[in-house]
Amino acid sequence: MINREAGVFQTSYRSDMALYTLPLAKITVWVTLGFLLILPLPLMLGNNQHAMSIVNTIALAAIGAIGLNILNGYTGQISLGQGAFMAVGGYTAAILSSRYGMPFWFGILAGGSMAALVGTLFGIPSLRIKGLYLAIATLAAQLIIEWTINHVSWIGGGAQSSIYVDTPTFLGLAFNNEFRRYYLILTFFLLAYFAAQNLVRSRVGRAFIAVRDRDVAAEIIGVNIFKYKLIAFAVSSFYAGVAGALWTYYLRIANYENFTLGTSIEYLTMIIIGGLGSVLGSVLGAIFIKLLPIALDLSVIRIAKGVFGIPYESVANFLANFQLFIFGALIILFLIAEPEGLARLWENIKRYFRLWPYAY
Repeated sequence: MINREAGVFQTSYRSDMALYTLPLAKITVWVTLGFLLILPLPLMLGNNQHAMSIVNTIALAAIGAIGLNILNGYTGQISLGQGAFMAVGGYTAAILSSRYGMPFWFGILAGGSMAALVGTLFGIPSLRIKGLYLAIATLAAQLIIEWTINHVSWIGGGAQSSIYVDTPTFLGLAFNNEFRRYYLILTFFLLAYFAAQNLVRSRVGRAFIAVRDRDVAAEIIGVNIFKYKLIAFAVSSFYAGVAGALWTYYLRIANYENFTLGTSIEYLTMIIIGGLGSVLGSVLGAIFIKLLPIALDLSVIRIAKGVFGIPYESVANFLANFQLFIFGALIILFLIAEPEGLARLWENIKRYFRLWPYAY
């Protein structure tokens, strides 16, 4: 049937390892790609620069969240340094483009590679420490990298630690508006998403999960724990570096204020709410976290103006603190009510319709 499994009919290893086995799943993927690439979304939002900017920031955030989920969700290595690794990628791309005239695509790849190298370096302590102690080690990475950017003038570019870059161009086409940047960012997002989907289903991905679930048992059966922990740090940092480089080209400036500890905590919130150990959950978490402040602003402003007649200027400070309160409350709520996040809720919905009209 088109929407449910009625047996195992695979006749080859290739079909058994297919990313989407059900016809309905394949149709849904193609329809979604068409929605993103060709017709409705770009046409509906192409003239609305603000709406397109929201979509672009969600896609950028999703790339970094996918990388963090590979490390935290699939390998079980807690990291509080995602913002720092994004900074490494962003500043690497900015230096190569602004000082050495390298094209943007080279800057993105170099930013991801440099972040992977730095992330692997800071992942070395994971051989001896885990849990809270590893989180403190990655927090140290965040502080060390921030200090280095701010105090080494060759890297940060001066007192403000800002490096301006030109608008990226490809084959004479300048990505100088939100509509064009959308296709640039979407290309890297799709590559990141499907690469992660295939990685976690591979031998390396299964080793990640074994390290996360039972590291001692995994080592006994021959899994090189140190090797796969470093690979997880490298892959996660590469994703972060690519996201940081894209963010730099998107804003046309590399500034450390875009990659602070608050950024790392925000990405950690995304994967917790979206679902640890789920690539789709990373995307859902990015959508949720990026749209939540907008929804809160609109609702609070509407209530303040319509019900109480309070102007926006009077509630601006309240909104900033109220968003932090909501973030913290949501983390606690999801940890208690649904530890597996939005991805689990989506799986429950799919399972219901797959089994309907039967109860089980």
